[in-house]
Parts: sequence; structure tokens; C-alpha cells
Amino acid sequence: MAHHHTENDFHQTGEIPKPQTKAIWRTFGILVGLTALEFLFAFTMDAGTARNAIFIILTIFKAFYIVSEFMHLKHETKSLIWSIIIPLALVVWLMVALLAEGSYYYESITNYFK
Repeated sequence: MAHHHTENDFHQTGEIPKPQTKAIWRTFGILVGLTALEFLFAFTMDAGTARNAIFIILTIFKAFYIVSEFMHLKHETKSLIWSIIIPLALVVWLMVALLAEGSYYYESITNYFK
């Protein structure tokens, strides 16, 4: 069996890998910052479409950051990333289109039977 040597292989070099605490604190800071921003908008803005849009956008940013950081997607090839993002964007577009068409259909049916 072939054994591949890596830089962080403790059993081969006898050295303990350096902790990645800087990256962990950076990730923590970004997620806390986005969450604090969401709380700021939640308690300072009136309920409405603008606040909902801001929450949706911030939630999408947090979701993409969590997927890229904790699921290590940012370390993958660009083609794999795009093969995940493009279908996801099309599914979101489909949901928005179905909601818009569904509300139009509902309004037309209720107006027809009045």
C-alpha cells in the first residue's frame, strides 16, 4: 500500500499541526456580525416588504457562508460550486414564479365567482 505524506501528518513528522484559531474566530465574527445586523433590522424597522427582503438576503448570505465554511465548499473546484449554485438559483426562481402565478390564479378564480 502506498502512503502519501502530507504536511499535517502527525504520525510521520511528529509535529502537532498549528491550531486554526484565527480562522475560527474570523468565522465566528462574521456570523455574529450578520446575526447582529439581522437583530438591528428586526428591532428598528417596521414590518413590511423591505424588512422581509433584507432578512431573506441576509439569510441567503449566512447560508452560503455556512455552506462554504463548514461544508468546505469554498475549497472545491469552481465547476462543482457552479453545479450546485445554478440549480439552486433555478429552484428559487421556480418557487417565486409559482407563488406569483398561484396568487394570480387565486385572485382570478375568486373574482370570477363573486
